[in-house]
Amino acid sequence: MNSYGKLFRITSFGESHGPAIGVVIDGCPAGLLMDETFIQQELDRRKPGQSKITTQRKEDDTFRILSGVFEGRTTGMPLAIIIDNEDQRSKDYRHLENTFRPSHADYTYEAKYGTRDHRGGGRSSARETAARVAAGAVAKLLLKAYGVECRAYVSQVGDLHAPPYTALDLARTEDNIVRCPDAATAEKMIALIDQVRLDRDTIGGVVTGVIQGAPVGLGEPVFDKLHAELGKAMLSINAVKGFEYGSGFEGVRLRGSQHNDEFYADGDRIRTRTNHSGGVQGGISNGEDIYFNVAFKPVATIMQDQQSVDKEGHEVTVSGKGRHDPCVVPRAVPIVEAMAALVMADFILRARTSKI
Repeated sequence: MNSYGKLFRITSFGESHGPAIGVVIDGCPAGLLMDETFIQQELDRRKPGQSKITTQRKEDDTFRILSGVFEGRTTGMPLAIIIDNEDQRSKDYRHLENTFRPSHADYTYEAKYGTRDHRGGGRSSARETAARVAAGAVAKLLLKAYGVECRAYVSQVGDLHAPPYTALDLARTEDNIVRCPDAATAEKMIALIDQVRLDRDTIGGVVTGVIQGAPVGLGEPVFDKLHAELGKAMLSINAVKGFEYGSGFEGVRLRGSQHNDEFYADGDRIRTRTNHSGGVQGGISNGEDIYFNVAFKPVATIMQDQQSVDKEGHEVTVSGKGRHDPCVVPRAVPIVEAMAALVMADFILRARTSKI
């Protein structure tokens, strides 16, 4: 489906090479001050052509609000946002009309629907995520009223790792083009991505998300656990191959005596001395930082010849053309933040119905 959320619900629309993409937000409470400058800043963080290590497609990603806002504040009605596509080069994809690109959605879309838009991947293109970032910016404005902040940064590119978020100043994330707040690691990451680009190849990485200020009690057992919804939201992002929260897969190395987060009283708050749980216990937020990792595969389009087949099953050679990211994670940071904000905004509103 093209919709996400229960109370704070979004529906995105549009294709990579269509006239526009956009999103309709339903359930945003009335009276929220609509900071359009902030929304544009969020879109600018995701837009293509922003540095030498991203795709050179040029899109201003200037948005227009079509409904749901009056005199600068939300009305409680559906809020529609549209972003025009301006720099499509459909001719770059003409040779793919009848060919399936390796590790793309070409074959599965064709098999499922009997048709597909081969121009830039159509609906399966990451161009669609601009709509999510716009909606996520609105969600961030709502969360600000509750003291909740969703941040993310690049923690890994290839085999290069940044220190854990507790050792970093996340305010420095935007200091460099790779969006890693550790300057020394960022310099190495940029050099690696640039070399991969020169090699006409791509490389993957990890974006770490951190949600701070979340109140205790967000999450709906049994099937709508908070971490399950975060996982669903992150895995819906293009090129994502994995999600873990808290201690994640590394937690299996520990014994229960090492892994348990002991409680203590901090004034009128109940806190934990460690946070292997990642801020979520029993599927419900416990008031500690919620942190998670999102793994992104190497971009599937590479500027090298690869073997594939066409619609008739004939063997063909596929060669990448057009403008593509050598590594998606620098531009994925605001997308991860946006999806986290959408999850949290939805649960903030749902929590208001939990008890009298």
